Amino acid sequence: MGRKPSDRPTSFDIAYRAGVSQPTVSRALRGDKSVSLATRERIEKIARELNYTVDKNASSLRSQRSNTIALLFFEDLTSDEGTINPFFLSMLGSITRASANRGLDLLISFQRMEDDWHTRYHDSHRADGLILLGYGDYEIYKRRLEDLVSQGTHFVRWGATGGENIGPTVGSDNIGAGYQAGRHLIEIGRRNIAFLGRADASYPEFSDRYHGLCKAMREAGIEPDDALRRDALTTEGDGIAATRQLVESGCEFDAIFAASDLIAIGARQVLAEVGRRVPEDVALIGFDDIPAAAQSNPPLSTMMQDMKGAGDMLLDVLTEAIEGGEPEGRQLPARLVVRESTVGHDG
Repeated sequence: MGRKPSDRPTSFDIAYRAGVSQPTVSRALRGDKSVSLATRERIEKIARELNYTVDKNASSLRSQRSNTIALLFFEDLTSDEGTINPFFLSMLGSITRASANRGLDLLISFQRMEDDWHTRYHDSHRADGLILLGYGDYEIYKRRLEDLVSQGTHFVRWGATGGENIGPTVGSDNIGAGYQAGRHLIEIGRRNIAFLGRADASYPEFSDRYHGLCKAMREAGIEPDDALRRDALTTEGDGIAATRQLVESGCEFDAIFAASDLIAIGARQVLAEVGRRVPEDVALIGFDDIPAAAQSNPPLSTMMQDMKGAGDMLLDVLTEAIEGGEPEGRQLPARLVVRESTVGHDG
């Protein structure tokens, strides 16, 4: 005879009702993708009906795991003393949901890149793995990533997915996104396109966005002009400074592609100060689709990254690493959001 449900529900009771083995129940409640979606949903429904909760202490003793993931935000050391990029804050809900769906606790921490965080988390065993968001200068950051790899720490980071990455990386298709932005500006008749963003090895995501723009321009028979590229990091203040430099240079431009929405919002302020209308005189497009983009005047066209997909993919990759796999980097597409900063009221 099969096992009958007890007064205090266990994973065996769920297995009995679901018609599966107890290990299958355990894997399903951890969010293990080796269990089919239909089976996981059936098991989760039965668990809710029985008011079953995972005994995390017992599970940890069996697996020698904490069932905790640490999400580390890093401060951006920028000219206006900004700390956490609002784009990364917008990812928090997605990562929180993805963790909860897998029965994992999420420890959120703010770090400075110069601190000894990589050793502290490894030695304390406070988390089974790390999700890293934000990094500032990649040339500094990559040395810490090398330390994590040498320590055997399980981690995944959000960043540029091309080139020789250190450890598993999840990120947007920044080259493809830059290409989309460039095609849009060209299709609305713009040819003198400026780029605001530091496009070098220290900021590979910005560099990829710029290279995507250049690809679109060259396909249209337009050679990118180095004089129309101005360094900027991620902030509104950097956008203001870079746009002032651009205006003062005397170079002609009829469009700006900013590597972040905050840079674009700063650019918009300077264009208003010098009497350049958006989009009539200068079409303006940003990147990230932070809440302020839709609220700016005019509303900002931008490249929207896949926040929901990002949370699930980061957890998928990290879980694979924790379970002994060797996950490869993964890439998510970005989507063009067209608003009035490029097409106007009648676009």
